[in-house]
Amino acid sequence: MIPAMPAAAASSHRRKSGSPRARQASAAALRFGRLAAMGVVAGLILFAGVWGSWGTAQQVMLTKGRERGTVEVTRCGEEMCWGPYTPLSAGSTARARVEIEKSVAVRKGRTYTVVVKPDGDEVVRSGPAGVLYAWVPLGGALLLASVVVAGGLGRPRVGWVLAGSGAALLTAAFVAV
Repeated sequence: MIPAMPAAAASSHRRKSGSPRARQASAAALRFGRLAAMGVVAGLILFAGVWGSWGTAQQVMLTKGRERGTVEVTRCGEEMCWGPYTPLSAGSTARARVEIEKSVAVRKGRTYTVVVKPDGDEVVRSGPAGVLYAWVPLGGALLLASVVVAGGLGRPRVGWVLAGSGAALLTAAFVAV
């Protein structure tokens, strides 16, 4: 036979564990806090991706009033390549040397359509390849945010959509370059 618990011990045990309503409210508050924190993290990741892409993307996508032309890459250093610039748009002037960032998208001996950045001799690649390449940071952010959304927010379908969008953007940029 099991001895019965004294009445004083039973009442003190109930006070420590709290009422079922208090436990439910506490669990709901923790769940809301986790969802809010993960939502903020996912939002910050996506914002950083857009912010990182927009500096170049605005040059490539909003070309009205900008100098457009081609550059034939003749030499490359560690971080930059350069070559002569031939204008294609009205009001653009030829330059003996412009600089373009060295990347997997730029090779010595090739000619690229470019847009001249304001107030300088630096250019960015234009056209579909330039647009896709400019948005590569957003593609990476979409992949990273998909993990946070699927795992942290518990939204696997939305996570798969974000991951698919990021992978499609990165693949398209790779193919276009």
